[in-house]
This record gives sequence, structure tokens and C-alpha cells, in this order.
Amino acid sequence: MSYTQSFPIEESVELGPLTTLGVGGPAAGLVRLTRSLDAPAFVEWWMEQQGDRSEVLELLPLGGGSNLLIADAGFSGWVLKMENKGLEILRSDETTVEIEVGAGMVWDDLVALTAERGWAGIECLSGIPGCVGAAPVQNIGAYGQEVSESIKSVYGFDLSSGQEFRFSTQECQFAYRDSRFKREPRGQFLIVSVVFALRPNGAPTLRYRDLQERCRERAVTTLSEVRDLVLEVRRGKSMVYDTTDPNHRSAGSFFTNPIVEARQAQELAQATGMPTYPAGEGKLKLSAAWLIENSGLPKGFKTEPHSRVGLSTNHVLALTNRGGATAAELLELAEFVTSRVQEKFAVRLVPEPVLVGFTS
Repeated sequence: MSYTQSFPIEESVELGPLTTLGVGGPAAGLVRLTRSLDAPAFVEWWMEQQGDRSEVLELLPLGGGSNLLIADAGFSGWVLKMENKGLEILRSDETTVEIEVGAGMVWDDLVALTAERGWAGIECLSGIPGCVGAAPVQNIGAYGQEVSESIKSVYGFDLSSGQEFRFSTQECQFAYRDSRFKREPRGQFLIVSVVFALRPNGAPTLRYRDLQERCRERAVTTLSEVRDLVLEVRRGKSMVYDTTDPNHRSAGSFFTNPIVEARQAQELAQATGMPTYPAGEGKLKLSAAWLIENSGLPKGFKTEPHSRVGLSTNHVLALTNRGGATAAELLELAEFVTSRVQEKFAVRLVPEPVLVGFTS
């Protein structure tokens, strides 16, 4: 290991152990940033590396590794692992608490802290694995709540130019499980910190019918109680990272819920009884889990009895590494699930994890 400026540089690093799926080959190198203050120095160093090469060197920002499928051959570029975990209160009054949080803070640690302090806005996003810096990229959401509702701005650097940015919510161009960070070339934006605007002593967000009913049954009212309930529901579906759970080697939901034209959704619903949900003008959202199960693929499904990959025994949306699996095997299973749903319902499922190092 050598040191440049104040950050360590590691070469030929195996990436599998840095992801929740536990698969994938090595990267050319890895840099860890433990302080936000080190970001400008890293950007300067990175731009110098690009200037010395005849071809662009790829960069993969990495947090908790919970939304990645890395190829068995690995990644020919470099990985930047954000480990800056600071939190600063920028503003606090009766209506709003604004906090700036380092991209490397564990996401669920942030949710736990905000629920404990009575800051409403992200309580239903409890238990989602990963780090704060990944939240705006994916526009993470669960149980009727999306992180974009509470983000005020995102700070970082555009590595195509070396310029710093602070994007407002509108400039982030958020959509369902999407943002400008996800649509632009991978590695173009280095997210250093995120500013959240939360509601002090605010009521929990209860839009999801199942969560509403559970809260009513148990007389749940506080943010911490709602958080505990969400964690309980997620654990029942193996959607909380727990190494004692045989389903824990997953990337969470492997497919997004499809959004289709209202006419197509209504025809499918009429023919099959499939549930649909509003998704903007002229669009309806379908349940990817319902589509998978009703295509004939139950929880725990494997393509063969001794396969090292399969669907989670608790949730069909999660593809799991049952032990010793390869990235190729997981991708093959994903393609099998996609083809079954396509054949049965003429609906194309879209993977949610970022695919890294694959040639096509």
C-alpha cells in the first residue's frame, strides 16, 4: 500500500467481500476517503491520472456494496470507497431540521438517529442496506416513502471536469428509483455529502396500506415505533442484512416494479386480477413480486436442486447467493426470471442493482 496526499491507495483489491452478494473479481485499485475534506485532493489526483492516460480510466464509487453485481472477471477501473461519516446540523427551528451527512455514513444508522431525535422524513426507509451517498443515486424508497422527499441538496464533484457541484432537489432530476446520477455515465459524479430537510416532532409517513393497518393494530404512533415495525416487516422478508439469515447474500430487491401504460396494466388486471398502483398521468405501476410468483416461480425457487443461486425463501424479489455462487450464475438466474415474466405477461423486468464489469 502506498499513500498519496492523505488517502491510502490499494492495488488489485478483491471486490466480492465488499458487496452483500459476495461475488465478483478484483478491481485495478481502491481508494478510501475517510474525511470529506480529502475529496478535493482526491479529485485533483484523479484528474492527473486521467491526463496521463490515452483512454479514460473508469471509477466506481462504492458505499456498502448492497446494490451491486460485479462480474467474475472483476472491474478494470478503480473503486472509490466513501467512508466519511460526519453529520452537521445546518439549521434547526420549529418547522425544519437541516443536516448535512457524509456519503460514507451507513444509511440505517442515519435513520435510527433521526427517528430517535424525532426528525421525521425517512423513518419508513429503515433497514435499507448501503450508505448515505447511494441514497440519491437510486432514489431509494419503501413503504410509501422516497428519499427524494427529504433531500434538499447533494454535494460533490463532477469527475468529467473536476468541478464541484451542489445540486438542488430539482437538479437531481429524481424519478422512481432513478436520478441524474444514475442516468449519467457511471463514475461521473462523486457524491461527498447529502443535505436532508426533516420535520422536528413530525408525524410518521403512513401511506402504505399494510403499514397503516399494522400501526393501527398495535397503536403505533412515534417515529421509533414505526421504524421498529418496518424493521420487523423487512426481517420477515429477509430484507435486512443479517449474516445469520441464509438469505442474507443478496442485493435486496433485484428488480424494480414495472411502470407501464395504463391501458396495458388495466388489460392485465382484468385478465389476471393483478394489482396496480398509480404512477403518474397515463401510467400504472405493477408489482414485480406478484409477476414473478404468478409466472410460476415461488419463494426459494432454484433452476436445479443443487444450484448455488436461487430466489430468497422469504421474498421472490431477492436473488440470493446460497454459498459459493458466481456472478455469472446470478445473472443467468436473473435472465431466467425475466424471460418467464416476459413470456407470461409481456412485461419486461428491469434489474435494480448496478451491473459492473459485464461486457453486455
